[in-house]
Amino acid sequence: MIEMGFLLLLAMVVFAGFLILRSIKNFAINAVMGLIILFLANAVAGLGIGYGWLTILICGIGGVLGAVLVIILHLMGLGF
Repeated sequence: MIEMGFLLLLAMVVFAGFLILRSIKNFAINAVMGLIILFLANAVAGLGIGYGWLTILICGIGGVLGAVLVIILHLMGLGF
């Protein structure tokens, strides 16, 4: 009976690890896409938006929409 409980616990840990890695992968893809948009906006329009931890976090969570939000906030003079 102990072995069955251990196997169940191990299966739950593996499944949780899979979910965590999948969410990290999605976060990384969103962050890269958002930072590419910011880089292109800086290169084309010369906005001068920095790449700080807050900018990366917003782009990671929001992706392209997060990058657009950062650009709009920068143009309005509210940050970044």
